[in-house]
Amino acid sequence: MFQKEKTLETKHCKNCNISFDITDKDLEFYEKVSPVFNWQKYLIPTPSLCPECRRQRRLSWRNETKLYKRNCNFTWKSVVSIYSPDKDFITYNQDDWWSDKYNPFDYWIDFDFYRPFFDQYLDLRKKVPRITILNWFSENADYWNHSYYNKNSYFVCSCWYVEDCYYCTTVANSKRCLDCLKVSNSQICYECIDSKDCYNCFYVKDSYNCSDLFLCEDCQWTKYCIWCKWLKNKSYYILNRQVSKNEYAQIFDMIKNDMEFRNKLFLDYNKLKNSFPSKNLNIINSQNITNSDKIENSDQIYNCFECINSKNIKYCTEMMFLEAENNYDNDLWWENSSYIYEVHCTWNSKNILFSNIVWGWYNIMYCDNCLWTPNNCFWCIWLKWNEQYCILNKQYTKEEYEKLVPKIIEHMMKTWEWWEFFPSSISPFWYNETVAVEYFPLTKEDAKEKWFNWSDYESPLPKVDKIIPANMLPENIADIPDDILNWAIESELELTEGFSPLYRIIKQELEFYRKHNLPIPKRHPDQRHLDRMKLRNTRKLYDRKCDKCGVDMKTTYSPERPEIIYCESCYEKEVY
Repeated sequence: MFQKEKTLETKHCKNCNISFDITDKDLEFYEKVSPVFNWQKYLIPTPSLCPECRRQRRLSWRNETKLYKRNCNFTWKSVVSIYSPDKDFITYNQDDWWSDKYNPFDYWIDFDFYRPFFDQYLDLRKKVPRITILNWFSENADYWNHSYYNKNSYFVCSCWYVEDCYYCTTVANSKRCLDCLKVSNSQICYECIDSKDCYNCFYVKDSYNCSDLFLCEDCQWTKYCIWCKWLKNKSYYILNRQVSKNEYAQIFDMIKNDMEFRNKLFLDYNKLKNSFPSKNLNIINSQNITNSDKIENSDQIYNCFECINSKNIKYCTEMMFLEAENNYDNDLWWENSSYIYEVHCTWNSKNILFSNIVWGWYNIMYCDNCLWTPNNCFWCIWLKWNEQYCILNKQYTKEEYEKLVPKIIEHMMKTWEWWEFFPSSISPFWYNETVAVEYFPLTKEDAKEKWFNWSDYESPLPKVDKIIPANMLPENIADIPDDILNWAIESELELTEGFSPLYRIIKQELEFYRKHNLPIPKRHPDQRHLDRMKLRNTRKLYDRKCDKCGVDMKTTYSPERPEIIYCESCYEKEVY
């Protein structure tokens, strides 16, 4: 908990019925971010859902990796879109959406005090054009989403400043990376996870400032190592054993050319890595951190994950880049965000409430996908540039806006719609298309029982010369013919219902496998992404005892897992 925080109320989540606390600091924050109109403050009540269910609801509004072909409603040309063709949205390609060829204010509606607010929001949503895919300032980039300033890459999501990268998610400032997750400032990496400042690394996890690693984990300032864990400032190690340069070269040559030998060492490494302890939590250069993991350069953090340069935040995930402070319940945010509450995806924003994807804004409530410096808006959709004092995409004067908004808030209080994020039931994406399914996996039956939507849409099969089962592919990349580019491969593992198990190999991908003597992957790219997600720890804290000193501690390793887990003190004594 934040220092000197006192529990004032214990509530039960209306969704999962778990109990959660409301503290004096929580009430202070809710009071501080509550909007004021005409000298009257409209207090935000305490949440009705627990932190986990609130996070699940926000993530059910984020589609990162599901891309489809559909027609642009402006040009009617075929485009790549995050919206499947069976959804009845009006979608424009990027150039036309950003142009002055249409005006989002042409679709405004007046507020109707005889109807619930969310019904009116849905009416407006059907009318306003939206961008087919969120991808800006990039070159040679059709199959990208939530990505910016990238070049010559394919199927990268939540990536920025990358070049020649393929099938990556949340990768930044990197080149020539394939099948990577949460990687930054790196080059020539394959199947790497949660790593940075790496070069020529393959199957590497939780490592930084490393080069020439193969299947390593928890390594720092290390190079020329194979099947190692827990090394720092080391070179020429295999299975955590020092070897000569000649022995290293011989083993590495065998790894490249002998698949049977490589597979055997994979099994040996799995035995090795569980014999070395792991740290209960990853907290770097931070203080006053509670119930959180993967926190760096931060202070006063509670129940947050993957945040850097932050202060006084609670129930937040994935804070990137520059400073942010005084935020609650915020996911995926960049640069100088403050006083944010119940928001998904912000950038350089302040005083944002209950909104989805807002960039460069301040004083915003209940807005959806409004981009680049509009301000003082309420219930608007897909606005752009410097708009102010808008409600349901209708322009008002400042005086009209400040008179009408309080009336709408009072109406929403009566209809029990005030103070909560958008319901998952009206998300533009179905549950199995969103990031929520990665952190809160559900079956189709369970999702529908919880009132989530579920997609059964199947993309058309690709036109190919032939379809080959993945287990029929040659193990040796040298035996893969050039015409595999014209084949469809059937994944060895069936995908989630509603999505085709067929996938293709692109030319750049094949060149990467051949150059580095890697086998053709036997799983669909979506499944490979889920495999990488499973290798990461969950965003959930467990009570567990240190396996060395026995002290009680919190960790993201569940007690059922086989790893040896040390508290921070024991880990640092052992490692350093």
